[in-house]
Amino acid sequence: MMLVLRRLLRKRWVLGVVFGLSLIYFLTSTLKQEERSMRDRTLLEVKDTDHHIPWKVHFNLGNSSRQITQCRNSIQGKIFLTDELGYVCERKDLLVNGCCNVSAPSTRQYICKSCLANGCCSIYEYCVSCCLQPDKQPLLEHFLNRAAKGFQNLFTAVEDHFELCLAKCRTSSQSVQHENTYRNPEAKYCYGESPPELLPV
Repeated sequence: MMLVLRRLLRKRWVLGVVFGLSLIYFLTSTLKQEERSMRDRTLLEVKDTDHHIPWKVHFNLGNSSRQITQCRNSIQGKIFLTDELGYVCERKDLLVNGCCNVSAPSTRQYICKSCLANGCCSIYEYCVSCCLQPDKQPLLEHFLNRAAKGFQNLFTAVEDHFELCLAKCRTSSQSVQHENTYRNPEAKYCYGESPPELLPV
């Protein structure tokens, strides 16, 4: 049996048939893949021109009269936390409901202590707090309208001003150069539209 198979494979016409079938399979699968990618590209172009993203962000109106019994906060800070009302407090001053204790001496609202004029800050929690200032709303709305294409997946999941500031202040590809160093290691958390200024090496 093995001897017959070896003799058969040595014949050139059998090798030609095997090669021909392999070539046909390769070409048809390549063409199908190209066809699929062209169809996907066309669908994306149609969606981009027809589809307007309905932004769901609700901005708080500063000192609103609504009573908050629970607060979301920035969670990860070792020393500081920012709550959704824009207060920054030390972790030890966080109340059980997740809000900062406004009676604590170190708690401040809408603090921009480590932030530069371009909206880049050296401390994440200060970036979020500064971003939550009611007067930052026009800047953030302008950013949302411009970011519609590039950051569609990230920012369409954002539901309110606090979530937008949490997402915006995280370091992003705009904060780095050459994919491994910060443009400005002193101010890498940005809520503004511009990336951090590039510091000379």
